Amino acid sequence: MIEGTALSPKVLALIGGLAAFTPAFAQDRLQDAPTELSLLATRDAADEKCRRVDKIDPTNLASVSLHRTFHDDFDEHPLKHGLWLPYYSGGAAWPLAQYFGGPRSQLKRQTKYNGEQQIYVDPHYRGLALRALGLDPFRVRNGVLSIIASRTPPELQAALFDNPYISGILTTQASFSQKYGYFEIRSKIPVGTGVWPAFWMLANDGGWPPEIDVMEGRGQQPGDLVMTTHWRIPETQKIISCGFDFRQPDAAIAFHDYGVLWTQDRIIYFIDRKPVSDIKVPVGFDDPMYMIINLAMGSKWFGGVGVVDGETPRMVEFQIDRVSAYQLDPYQPDKTQQGSAPIKASLTGDNNGR
Repeated sequence: MIEGTALSPKVLALIGGLAAFTPAFAQDRLQDAPTELSLLATRDAADEKCRRVDKIDPTNLASVSLHRTFHDDFDEHPLKHGLWLPYYSGGAAWPLAQYFGGPRSQLKRQTKYNGEQQIYVDPHYRGLALRALGLDPFRVRNGVLSIIASRTPPELQAALFDNPYISGILTTQASFSQKYGYFEIRSKIPVGTGVWPAFWMLANDGGWPPEIDVMEGRGQQPGDLVMTTHWRIPETQKIISCGFDFRQPDAAIAFHDYGVLWTQDRIIYFIDRKPVSDIKVPVGFDDPMYMIINLAMGSKWFGGVGVVDGETPRMVEFQIDRVSAYQLDPYQPDKTQQGSAPIKASLTGDNNGR
Protein backbone atom coordinates (compact mmCIF):
# COMPACT_ATOMS: atom_id res chain seq x y z
CA MET A 1 0.00 0.00 0.00
CA ILE A 2 1.13 3.55 -0.66
CA GLU A 3 2.53 5.50 2.23
CA GLY A 4 0.10 8.13 3.40
CA THR A 5 -2.98 6.23 2.22
CA ALA A 6 -5.35 5.70 5.13
CA LEU A 7 -7.50 2.59 5.02
CA SER A 8 -10.09 1.23 7.39
CA PRO A 9 -8.97 -1.52 9.80
CA LYS A 10 -11.10 -4.02 7.89
CA VAL A 11 -9.37 -3.35 4.55
CA LEU A 12 -5.93 -3.12 6.17
CA ALA A 13 -6.41 -6.62 7.57
CA LEU A 14 -7.33 -7.91 4.12
CA ILE A 15 -4.28 -6.29 2.53
CA GLY A 16 -2.01 -7.67 5.24
CA GLY A 17 -3.25 -11.13 4.43
CA LEU A 18 -2.52 -10.64 0.74
CA ALA A 19 1.15 -9.80 1.22
CA ALA A 20 2.03 -13.40 2.05
CA PHE A 21 0.81 -14.50 -1.39
CA THR A 22 2.81 -11.96 -3.43
CA PRO A 23 5.22 -13.73 -5.82
CA ALA A 24 8.79 -12.48 -5.50
CA PHE A 25 8.89 -11.65 -9.21
CA ALA A 26 5.56 -9.81 -9.38
CA GLN A 27 7.00 -6.29 -9.20
CA ASP A 28 9.43 -6.77 -12.12
CA ARG A 29 7.50 -9.10 -14.40
CA LEU A 30 6.76 -7.73 -17.87
CA GLN A 31 8.29 -4.42 -16.85
CA ASP A 32 9.06 -3.24 -20.37
CA ALA A 33 6.64 -2.62 -23.22
CA PRO A 34 8.30 -4.06 -26.35
CA THR A 35 7.86 -2.43 -29.75
CA GLU A 36 6.88 -5.85 -31.15
CA LEU A 37 4.61 -8.21 -29.24
CA SER A 38 3.28 -11.73 -29.72
CA LEU A 39 0.22 -12.93 -27.78
CA LEU A 40 -1.39 -16.33 -27.50
CA ALA A 41 -5.05 -15.78 -28.39
CA THR A 42 -8.07 -18.07 -28.59
CA ARG A 43 -8.77 -19.48 -32.05
CA ASP A 44 -11.71 -21.84 -31.51
CA ALA A 45 -15.21 -20.61 -32.23
CA ALA A 46 -16.08 -17.50 -30.24
CA ASP A 47 -19.59 -17.42 -28.78
CA GLU A 48 -22.15 -14.62 -28.67
CA LYS A 49 -21.79 -14.64 -24.90
CA CYS A 50 -18.54 -14.16 -23.07
CA ARG A 51 -16.75 -17.17 -21.61
CA ARG A 52 -13.78 -17.78 -19.35
CA VAL A 53 -10.76 -19.17 -21.17
CA ASP A 54 -8.07 -18.99 -18.48
CA LYS A 55 -8.00 -22.80 -18.42
CA ILE A 56 -8.49 -23.41 -22.12
CA ASP A 57 -6.84 -26.31 -23.96
CA PRO A 58 -3.49 -24.98 -25.31
CA THR A 59 -4.30 -26.43 -28.73
CA ASN A 60 -7.02 -23.78 -29.01
CA LEU A 61 -4.48 -20.95 -28.68
CA ALA A 62 -2.53 -19.37 -31.52
CA SER A 63 0.10 -16.64 -31.77
CA VAL A 64 -0.92 -13.14 -32.90
CA SER A 65 1.79 -10.66 -33.91
CA LEU A 66 1.48 -6.97 -33.12
CA HIS A 67 3.52 -3.76 -33.32
CA ARG A 68 3.35 -0.86 -30.89
CA THR A 69 1.42 2.25 -31.91
CA PHE A 70 1.09 4.12 -28.59
CA HIS A 71 3.16 4.20 -25.42
CA ASP A 72 3.46 6.31 -22.29
CA ASP A 73 5.73 5.16 -19.47
CA PHE A 74 5.03 8.30 -17.41
CA ASP A 75 8.50 9.72 -17.04
CA GLU A 76 6.88 13.17 -16.96
CA HIS A 77 3.56 14.77 -16.02
CA PRO A 78 0.78 13.24 -18.17
CA LEU A 79 -0.56 16.65 -19.27
CA LYS A 80 2.83 17.90 -20.45
CA HIS A 81 3.10 16.24 -23.85
CA GLY A 82 -0.44 16.39 -25.23
CA LEU A 83 -1.23 12.65 -25.21
CA TRP A 84 -3.92 12.96 -22.55
CA LEU A 85 -6.90 15.18 -21.71
CA PRO A 86 -8.09 15.53 -18.07
CA TYR A 87 -11.83 15.37 -18.86
CA TYR A 88 -14.46 13.61 -20.96
CA SER A 89 -14.71 15.28 -24.35
CA GLY A 90 -17.44 13.06 -25.77
CA GLY A 91 -18.91 13.72 -29.21
CA ALA A 92 -20.11 17.29 -28.67
CA ALA A 93 -18.09 20.26 -29.92
CA TRP A 94 -17.95 22.55 -26.88
CA PRO A 95 -16.08 25.83 -26.56
CA LEU A 96 -12.80 25.00 -24.84
CA ALA A 97 -13.62 27.26 -21.89
CA GLN A 98 -16.64 25.10 -20.96
CA TYR A 99 -14.36 22.15 -20.25
CA PHE A 100 -12.46 24.17 -17.66
CA GLY A 101 -15.19 25.99 -15.77
CA GLY A 102 -18.79 27.07 -15.39
CA PRO A 103 -22.00 25.19 -14.49
CA ARG A 104 -21.92 22.92 -17.57
CA SER A 105 -18.32 21.84 -16.97
CA GLN A 106 -19.53 19.37 -14.34
CA LEU A 107 -20.95 17.22 -17.16
CA LYS A 108 -17.44 16.58 -18.46
CA ARG A 109 -15.90 16.05 -15.01
CA GLN A 110 -17.96 13.18 -13.59
CA THR A 111 -20.74 10.71 -14.45
CA LYS A 112 -23.50 11.72 -12.08
CA TYR A 113 -25.76 8.85 -13.15
CA ASN A 114 -23.29 6.39 -11.63
CA GLY A 115 -23.60 8.03 -8.23
CA GLU A 116 -19.98 9.19 -8.36
CA GLN A 117 -18.94 11.43 -5.48
CA GLN A 118 -15.77 12.89 -6.95
CA ILE A 119 -15.12 15.58 -9.51
CA TYR A 120 -12.17 15.29 -11.87
CA VAL A 121 -9.81 18.24 -11.62
CA ASP A 122 -6.55 19.45 -13.12
CA PRO A 123 -4.46 22.57 -12.46
CA HIS A 124 -6.44 24.66 -14.98
CA TYR A 125 -9.92 23.70 -13.77
CA ARG A 126 -11.88 26.41 -11.94
CA GLY A 127 -15.29 24.84 -11.44
CA LEU A 128 -17.63 27.65 -10.35
CA ALA A 129 -14.79 29.89 -9.19
CA LEU A 130 -13.53 32.92 -11.10
CA ARG A 131 -10.03 31.54 -11.67
CA ALA A 132 -8.22 28.21 -11.88
CA LEU A 133 -8.03 26.40 -8.53
CA GLY A 134 -4.60 24.85 -9.19
CA LEU A 135 -5.64 21.36 -8.07
CA ASP A 136 -3.42 18.62 -9.48
CA PRO A 137 -4.45 14.97 -8.91
CA PHE A 138 -1.48 13.63 -10.91
CA ARG A 139 1.95 12.78 -9.46
CA VAL A 140 4.93 11.16 -11.21
CA ARG A 141 7.59 9.41 -9.16
CA ASN A 142 10.29 7.14 -10.58
CA GLY A 143 8.39 6.52 -13.80
CA VAL A 144 5.10 5.71 -12.07
CA LEU A 145 2.01 7.88 -12.42
CA SER A 146 -0.34 8.19 -9.45
CA ILE A 147 -3.88 9.42 -9.93
CA ILE A 148 -4.76 10.69 -6.46
CA ALA A 149 -8.26 10.98 -5.05
CA SER A 150 -8.50 13.07 -1.90
CA ARG A 151 -11.04 14.87 0.25
CA THR A 152 -12.16 18.18 -1.26
CA PRO A 153 -10.81 21.14 0.74
CA PRO A 154 -13.82 22.55 2.67
CA GLU A 155 -13.27 26.05 1.30
CA LEU A 156 -13.58 24.70 -2.29
CA GLN A 157 -16.69 22.57 -1.82
CA ALA A 158 -19.06 25.17 -3.27
CA ALA A 159 -16.83 25.82 -6.29
CA LEU A 160 -16.64 22.07 -6.95
CA PHE A 161 -20.37 21.34 -6.93
CA ASP A 162 -20.30 20.04 -3.32
CA ASN A 163 -18.46 16.85 -4.27
CA PRO A 164 -16.71 15.30 -1.24
CA TYR A 165 -13.71 14.12 -3.31
CA ILE A 166 -11.45 15.42 -6.05
CA SER A 167 -9.71 12.99 -8.38
CA GLY A 168 -8.35 12.62 -11.91
CA ILE A 169 -9.19 11.20 -15.32
CA LEU A 170 -7.05 10.86 -18.45
CA THR A 171 -8.38 10.19 -21.96
CA THR A 172 -6.71 9.88 -25.38
CA GLN A 173 -9.68 10.94 -27.49
CA ALA A 174 -7.88 14.02 -28.84
CA SER A 175 -4.56 12.25 -29.53
CA PHE A 176 -5.08 8.54 -30.18
CA SER A 177 -7.82 6.16 -31.24
CA GLN A 178 -7.57 2.82 -32.99
CA LYS A 179 -9.75 0.13 -34.51
CA TYR A 180 -8.55 -3.36 -33.58
CA GLY A 181 -5.35 -4.18 -31.73
CA TYR A 182 -4.16 -4.76 -28.19
CA PHE A 183 -4.51 -2.19 -25.39
CA GLU A 184 -2.75 -2.61 -22.06
CA ILE A 185 -2.19 -0.95 -18.69
CA ARG A 186 0.37 -1.96 -16.08
CA SER A 187 -0.91 -0.88 -12.68
CA LYS A 188 -1.77 -1.58 -9.09
CA ILE A 189 -5.47 -1.59 -8.17
CA PRO A 190 -6.26 0.55 -5.10
CA VAL A 191 -8.83 -0.54 -2.53
CA GLY A 192 -11.17 0.96 0.06
CA THR A 193 -14.85 1.77 0.49
CA GLY A 194 -16.02 3.88 -2.45
CA VAL A 195 -12.83 3.29 -4.48
CA TRP A 196 -13.42 2.59 -8.20
CA PRO A 197 -10.34 2.57 -10.47
CA ALA A 198 -10.71 1.70 -14.15
CA PHE A 199 -8.99 1.38 -17.53
CA TRP A 200 -11.56 1.34 -20.34
CA MET A 201 -12.39 2.32 -23.91
CA LEU A 202 -15.13 4.20 -25.74
CA ALA A 203 -15.94 4.80 -29.41
CA ASN A 204 -14.25 7.84 -30.86
CA ASP A 205 -17.52 9.10 -32.38
CA GLY A 206 -18.79 9.90 -28.88
CA GLY A 207 -21.57 7.32 -28.85
CA TRP A 208 -22.32 4.89 -26.03
CA PRO A 209 -22.22 1.93 -25.97
CA PRO A 210 -20.02 0.24 -27.22
CA GLU A 211 -17.70 0.13 -24.23
CA ILE A 212 -14.80 -2.14 -23.32
CA ASP A 213 -13.90 -2.24 -19.62
CA VAL A 214 -10.39 -3.67 -19.65
CA MET A 215 -10.08 -3.45 -15.87
CA GLU A 216 -12.31 -2.18 -13.08
CA GLY A 217 -11.53 -2.61 -9.40
CA ARG A 218 -14.12 -3.26 -6.70
CA GLY A 219 -12.67 -1.21 -3.85
CA GLN A 220 -14.44 -3.12 -1.08
CA GLN A 221 -13.17 -6.45 -2.42
CA PRO A 222 -9.35 -6.41 -2.54
CA GLY A 223 -7.93 -8.70 -5.21
CA ASP A 224 -11.14 -8.62 -7.28
CA LEU A 225 -11.13 -7.07 -10.77
CA VAL A 226 -13.75 -7.05 -13.51
CA MET A 227 -13.43 -7.24 -17.32
CA THR A 228 -16.63 -6.47 -19.26
CA THR A 229 -18.00 -5.81 -22.76
CA HIS A 230 -21.07 -3.56 -23.23
CA TRP A 231 -23.17 -3.16 -26.41
CA ARG A 232 -26.65 -2.19 -27.63
CA ILE A 233 -29.15 -4.32 -29.54
CA PRO A 234 -30.26 -2.08 -32.46
CA GLU A 235 -33.76 -3.58 -32.77
CA THR A 236 -34.70 -3.11 -29.11
CA GLN A 237 -32.12 -0.51 -27.97
CA LYS A 238 -31.50 -2.77 -24.99
CA ILE A 239 -28.01 -2.49 -23.50
CA ILE A 240 -26.27 -5.83 -22.89
CA SER A 241 -23.24 -6.43 -20.67
CA CYS A 242 -21.15 -9.57 -20.39
CA GLY A 243 -18.01 -10.07 -18.33
CA PHE A 244 -16.33 -11.79 -15.41
CA ASP A 245 -14.66 -11.12 -12.09
CA PHE A 246 -11.09 -12.39 -11.69
CA ARG A 247 -9.08 -12.92 -8.53
CA GLN A 248 -5.61 -11.38 -8.42
CA PRO A 249 -4.75 -11.61 -4.70
CA ASP A 250 -1.80 -9.19 -4.78
CA ALA A 251 -3.37 -6.66 -7.18
CA ALA A 252 -3.27 -3.83 -4.62
CA ILE A 253 0.41 -4.24 -3.79
CA ALA A 254 2.03 -5.47 -7.02
CA PHE A 255 1.99 -4.29 -10.61
CA HIS A 256 0.25 -6.49 -13.18
CA ASP A 257 -0.62 -6.11 -16.85
CA TYR A 258 -4.31 -5.87 -17.79
CA GLY A 259 -5.13 -5.86 -21.49
CA VAL A 260 -7.65 -6.50 -24.25
CA LEU A 261 -7.14 -7.79 -27.79
CA TRP A 262 -9.81 -6.59 -30.24
CA THR A 263 -9.87 -8.39 -33.60
CA GLN A 264 -12.44 -8.60 -36.39
CA ASP A 265 -14.23 -11.55 -34.84
CA ARG A 266 -13.56 -11.49 -31.08
CA ILE A 267 -12.57 -9.50 -28.01
CA ILE A 268 -10.12 -11.26 -25.70
CA TYR A 269 -9.17 -10.10 -22.20
CA PHE A 270 -5.71 -10.73 -20.72
CA ILE A 271 -4.05 -10.68 -17.30
CA ASP A 272 -0.24 -10.62 -17.47
CA ARG A 273 -0.62 -11.32 -21.21
CA LYS A 274 -2.43 -14.60 -20.64
CA PRO A 275 -5.98 -14.85 -22.09
CA VAL A 276 -8.67 -15.14 -19.41
CA SER A 277 -11.97 -14.53 -21.24
CA ASP A 278 -13.35 -13.78 -24.69
CA ILE A 279 -16.52 -12.95 -26.60
CA LYS A 280 -17.56 -12.76 -30.24
CA VAL A 281 -17.45 -9.08 -31.25
CA PRO A 282 -20.97 -7.76 -30.65
CA VAL A 283 -22.89 -5.46 -32.95
CA GLY A 284 -21.86 -1.81 -32.96
CA PHE A 285 -18.07 -2.11 -32.62
CA ASP A 286 -17.51 -0.24 -35.88
CA ASP A 287 -15.48 2.83 -34.94
CA PRO A 288 -11.99 3.36 -33.53
CA MET A 289 -11.87 3.50 -29.74
CA TYR A 290 -9.86 5.67 -27.35
CA MET A 291 -8.48 4.86 -23.91
CA ILE A 292 -9.55 6.19 -20.50
CA ILE A 293 -7.90 5.88 -17.08
CA ASN A 294 -9.75 7.21 -14.06
CA LEU A 295 -10.20 6.88 -10.32
CA ALA A 296 -13.83 7.41 -9.38
CA MET A 297 -15.13 7.57 -5.82
CA GLY A 298 -18.54 6.07 -5.06
CA SER A 299 -21.01 4.12 -7.16
CA LYS A 300 -24.73 3.41 -7.06
CA TRP A 301 -24.73 0.48 -9.44
CA PHE A 302 -21.30 -1.11 -9.62
CA GLY A 303 -21.24 -3.74 -6.88
CA GLY A 304 -18.38 -3.98 -4.44
CA VAL A 305 -17.52 -0.27 -4.60
CA GLY A 306 -20.08 1.30 -2.28
CA VAL A 307 -20.64 4.94 -1.46
CA VAL A 308 -18.25 7.27 0.29
CA ASP A 309 -18.59 7.00 4.07
CA GLY A 310 -16.56 7.28 7.25
CA GLU A 311 -14.41 4.27 6.32
CA THR A 312 -13.41 5.70 2.93
CA PRO A 313 -9.70 6.57 2.75
CA ARG A 314 -9.01 10.30 2.89
CA MET A 315 -6.51 9.78 0.08
CA VAL A 316 -6.20 6.98 -2.50
CA GLU A 317 -3.54 6.46 -5.18
CA PHE A 318 -4.10 4.59 -8.44
CA GLN A 319 -0.55 3.73 -9.55
CA ILE A 320 0.14 3.26 -13.27
CA ASP A 321 3.53 2.19 -14.59
CA ARG A 322 2.66 2.46 -18.28
CA VAL A 323 -0.07 2.36 -20.93
CA SER A 324 0.56 0.90 -24.39
CA ALA A 325 -1.38 0.04 -27.54
CA TYR A 326 -0.48 -2.28 -30.40
CA GLN A 327 -1.90 -2.91 -33.87
CA LEU A 328 -2.21 -6.24 -35.67
CA ASP A 329 0.65 -6.77 -38.07
CA PRO A 330 -0.59 -6.09 -41.63
CA TYR A 331 0.34 -9.47 -43.09
CA GLN A 332 0.06 -12.61 -41.02
CA PRO A 333 -2.02 -15.80 -40.97
CA ASP A 334 -5.41 -15.19 -39.36
CA LYS A 335 -4.69 -17.78 -36.68
CA THR A 336 -7.73 -16.87 -34.61
CA GLN A 337 -9.83 -18.92 -37.03
CA GLN A 338 -9.04 -22.62 -37.37
CA GLY A 339 -8.29 -23.85 -40.87
CA SER A 340 -8.16 -20.43 -42.49
CA ALA A 341 -5.54 -19.42 -45.06
CA PRO A 342 -3.19 -16.48 -44.50
CA ILE A 343 -4.98 -13.19 -45.14
CA LYS A 344 -4.24 -9.52 -44.77
CA ALA A 345 -5.34 -8.36 -41.33
CA SER A 346 -7.87 -5.54 -41.49
CA LEU A 347 -6.47 -2.28 -40.16
CA THR A 348 -9.43 -0.07 -41.04
CA GLY A 349 -10.19 2.90 -38.86
CA ASP A 350 -8.17 5.81 -37.52
CA ASN A 351 -4.85 5.26 -35.84
CA ASN A 352 -3.39 8.62 -34.99
CA GLY A 353 -0.97 7.46 -32.31
CA ARG A 354 2.70 8.26 -32.38
